[in-house]
Amino acid sequence: MRIPENTAAPRRYTQRTCRWQVSVVLLFVVQLGFTGPAHAQAPAAKRTIIRPGRVLDVRSGELRSNQAILIEAEKIVQIGAASEVKAATGDTTIDLPEATLLPGLIDAHTHLTFDLNSLGYQGLGISTAREALHGTRNARRTLEAGFTTVRNLGAFDYSDIALRDAINDGDVIGPRIVASGPALGITGGHCDENLLPPAFHFQGGGVADGIEAVQHKVREVIKYGADVIKICATGGVLSKGDDPNASQYTLEEMKAIVADAHRLGRKVAAHAHGAEGVRWASEAGVDSIEHGHLMDDAAIATLKKNGTYLVPTLFLTEYMQQNLERSDVPEFSKQKMRMVAAAAQQNAKKAFAAGVKVAFGTDAAVYPHGLNAGEFHVYVKLGMPPLVAIQTATINASDLLGWTKQAGTLEPGKFADMIAVDGDPTKDVTTLEHVKFVMKGGAVYKNDYAKR
Repeated sequence: MRIPENTAAPRRYTQRTCRWQVSVVLLFVVQLGFTGPAHAQAPAAKRTIIRPGRVLDVRSGELRSNQAILIEAEKIVQIGAASEVKAATGDTTIDLPEATLLPGLIDAHTHLTFDLNSLGYQGLGISTAREALHGTRNARRTLEAGFTTVRNLGAFDYSDIALRDAINDGDVIGPRIVASGPALGITGGHCDENLLPPAFHFQGGGVADGIEAVQHKVREVIKYGADVIKICATGGVLSKGDDPNASQYTLEEMKAIVADAHRLGRKVAAHAHGAEGVRWASEAGVDSIEHGHLMDDAAIATLKKNGTYLVPTLFLTEYMQQNLERSDVPEFSKQKMRMVAAAAQQNAKKAFAAGVKVAFGTDAAVYPHGLNAGEFHVYVKLGMPPLVAIQTATINASDLLGWTKQAGTLEPGKFADMIAVDGDPTKDVTTLEHVKFVMKGGAVYKNDYAKR
């Protein structure tokens, strides 16, 4: 059968075009072969040696002198006696003879894209893009305060995930971020947007009601990049129209959330103030309770029984008591803050005494970013030994995040994330409020010792 000329022509053209494209590609490959090096090699990894005055073993509390740490690229490869860690040509050496070196700190509860003035009515006028830019400023402040890793629990429109990715790509400076995206909550609950009138018909990005809906929402936030799932098990303090003592998600809804999250490789953090919400969230299998400020003895016993971490966020109660009356938060928030602050520290003290697992977390944004280390002295005031307080922000927090192989201690194979302070933080934990040296992934982001 003869092919009509008007259909054969395009086919011939296509064949000739394909042959031409293949020829060009082959020519390009051949040229690469001639112009490239005969034996291309990757550049040698950058090596840095740190020689501090003392290294704190956060497991034992031992302060070791005459130590050196060898770093290649972003990992620790050797730590030991200074005489055993040999420098090679081209190595960078950092001498910190007056400093105590310890692992980079971990804050398991931050809101980097928020500030206190963005949590009330003023926040309605702040765009998501502007919040992300706030996040770049707050991320840098947090890193320079000594926190090389954070868990960001709640942000609008996935702005914390954009911030995480920008930091990972080297576009902006900040800590490693484990990000949640929007927090899951019930309609009208703490994680909804309750400040707008009904005419707007607006819901928070994480709102989901009922088992099928919460399962879908877990999968949705994971789809868009969430590393961890944050839920609201009770009412909150800065939100309008809810009660911190009142449970919000049911036990069955929380079990469904946890089952899907764990199956998909994500941990679950539950905002919970009231006792019933703390118990239900722990029984549902969440990995951590955030705040727990209004717990009772039964709730504390449930946390202990189930091995659920408590992330206490206590410094905010001190800060807000001192600054509440001159802050711009709405009066309904001030009333709830007064009520919660009166009970929070005593309930946490009971949990510490009962042996509940504790991971360090601050809720930074309720007070200024960069003051995160103020949390330590509250733990010590409530009876926690300074070394144990340090462990909450190193060993315990890395365990909660599932990062024990990457962070939390100074050991070969882990990230070269470390900080240095004057003095002995196991005797005076407030030294951690004055970090002088910060390294993340082998790169120095702060070195006040070099200015002396």
